[in-house]
Amino acid sequence: MSESATLEFKETISKSFLKTVSAFANYSGGTIVFGVDDKGNTVGIENVNQTRLDIENRINDNIKPQPNYQIQVNQADNTISLIVFEGSNKPYLYNSKAYKRNDTSTIEADSTEFKRLVLEGMNQTYDQLPSSDQNLSFSYLKQQFESIINISSFNLDTLKTLNLYNTKQGYNNAACLLSDNNHFPGIDIAVFGDNLNTIKRRITLQNQSILKSYYDAIDAYRYEYQYEIIEGSTRKRIQRIPEEAFREALANAIIHRCWDINPNIRLMFYADHISLTSPGALPKGISPEEYINGRISNLRNPILANIFYRLGIVEIFGTGIRRIKECYFNNLEKPQFNISDNLIEVILPLTTTQASLSQEQRIIYHLLTKYGALSIGEMLKQCPLKRTKVKEILHELMDANIIERIGAARSTRYKLR
Repeated sequence: MSESATLEFKETISKSFLKTVSAFANYSGGTIVFGVDDKGNTVGIENVNQTRLDIENRINDNIKPQPNYQIQVNQADNTISLIVFEGSNKPYLYNSKAYKRNDTSTIEADSTEFKRLVLEGMNQTYDQLPSSDQNLSFSYLKQQFESIINISSFNLDTLKTLNLYNTKQGYNNAACLLSDNNHFPGIDIAVFGDNLNTIKRRITLQNQSILKSYYDAIDAYRYEYQYEIIEGSTRKRIQRIPEEAFREALANAIIHRCWDINPNIRLMFYADHISLTSPGALPKGISPEEYINGRISNLRNPILANIFYRLGIVEIFGTGIRRIKECYFNNLEKPQFNISDNLIEVILPLTTTQASLSQEQRIIYHLLTKYGALSIGEMLKQCPLKRTKVKEILHELMDANIIERIGAARSTRYKLR
């Protein structure tokens, strides 16, 4: 057992454990075990009953507001487990500061994180806060609602119904994002040539309704990745990258991004793929696995998401990732989802089919389709290729993001993505 983001060891009591109590109460909860050194070795506490009382008194005297916790004593090894639960009355402060976990360490929350904790404690989201700009116009939003939803009038009452305005606070941040001229970050688009040193086009979409930026970005995508061919008397539109996948990825980036930080959403158009990066980590309460499996249930910007839903841009909240994957169901190369503490990247490759593979590559592809995960030795028993050729093909298919390697050493297997 080793320390983690939700587990910390303390050989003895020191004031520093109170910072970790603040961090656990502010975020995902966790456990502090007293009587265990940093390496995970049990050393025990001499007077567990007195130490338990000291822990309780220090928390009660120093953490404001009072967090929810439990203290458990293990009489067998004289250790004490302090279990701290994530609270709802955030931020939980120690010496007037809020703390967070950074892997196995505890650090002070910066000003942006602190503001987010305050919003959580008030049960509010950033898009619900009053806009600093109350001189807003909505001609583009009005045009979209009139043309798509066929409403007969778009006025202040409409904005109230859409939760973009109320008489007490005026317009909120969601309204500002949708207004004709706003101060929020926008979308950067770079179109690359054959290499990273060649930039064919740069487009910056900002100071306009985020809805207009969304549709302008789609137009830029169509210019680069769609074309028409004539077959007989009909025209056929070819999508080198599925438009539905691009739309979903872009809508997700807008709805779920952190709007309280400055970076733009970034679209990088390459010859063989699109890279879309959205600033900010995952919405709170969503793990990377839940995100990749398409189970997003915690909307970071619910008012903005509702507008996109009403306009038919998104369908059911939380299905965007699954819909992107469905667009690539019959393709060999699959989309990638890269998640870090500061951004989310979605990579959409060109559509590829079995026709794109060489005859030898198809042999390995069909083996993995039929049998699932296989070792090189198992493949050699099923095909006429030599070991060196099989290894070469496996590297080619991995580079194309068609297969992946699992396990290590003698347990190494290969399977389709």
